[in-house]
Amino acid sequence: MSTSTPVLSFSPVTLSVPGRPVDLQVRVTAPATGTGLPVILLSHGHGPSNNLSSLNGYAPLANLWAAHGFVVIQPTHLTSRTLSHLVADAPGAPDFWRSRAEDMSHILDRLDVIERTVPQLAGRIDAGKVALAGHSLGGFTAALLLGAGITDPGTGKVVHLVEPRIKAGVLLAAPGRGGDVYNGPMAAQWPIIGAVDFSTMTAPALVVVGDKDDAPHFTDMGPDWHADAYTLAPGPKTLLTLFGAEHGLGGIAGYDAAETTDENPQLVAALARISAAYLHTQLDSGALVAWRTECEALTTGPDQVGRLESK
Repeated sequence: MSTSTPVLSFSPVTLSVPGRPVDLQVRVTAPATGTGLPVILLSHGHGPSNNLSSLNGYAPLANLWAAHGFVVIQPTHLTSRTLSHLVADAPGAPDFWRSRAEDMSHILDRLDVIERTVPQLAGRIDAGKVALAGHSLGGFTAALLLGAGITDPGTGKVVHLVEPRIKAGVLLAAPGRGGDVYNGPMAAQWPIIGAVDFSTMTAPALVVVGDKDDAPHFTDMGPDWHADAYTLAPGPKTLLTLFGAEHGLGGIAGYDAAETTDENPQLVAALARISAAYLHTQLDSGALVAWRTECEALTTGPDQVGRLESK
């Protein structure tokens, strides 16, 4: 499929989850045609806007991925600003690290319900082909679901929330390691981020970083901190470094979003193409040629947007 393929977007699909302080709501974006469609679960970050960190955000990626043949499902996690007045005192606040990961498992448990609820989608999903993507705090969530361990601050015990139904992932500007390098002024307010252990994140993943994505509020490591999910995790992993990209990676969180300091629609389109090709390859070995083609087109010649390395 191509970026000219029409896509359908439907929201909210509301799922009742016992014990969750509010219902789980998701947006579904899918190509208008096609069957046997693979799924991307997309975990939002925690930005300053009221609505981009919810099912209403990330349209630049969701629409392009749908045009490339994926059904994209976006939950509103409990960390969303749209829910802050409802869940401020709920168990797990304010980071809801466990709930964010559990949201994705709840979606997979109810994938048949979602498929029946969304008009024109019934019978078109391949539930055996599921991938995951997450931006910023969403990348933290993705790491947990792909196998990274985390030290529960309440018990001191290491917890694993790996979701075996997820076959591969894309981590977009994800947080890096803790320890001595997690030394910025915001680190004490978000200790859970520094509690992740990437050494057990064994699932295949594409780690995407911007070479201008400095995070001095968390670390003095510079942009390399966001590559830790590649550097510290075992293979198979691929690292895509986007040239000139800051934390917004060209503007993936929303069209014309004011907090996008590095707006570049061409870069967003290139990222969507190469990540779609990567995930198609992980979910369907027959897509290897498309992956190689995108790698060559986007990382060589005058239209080069970044560099790739793998292990």
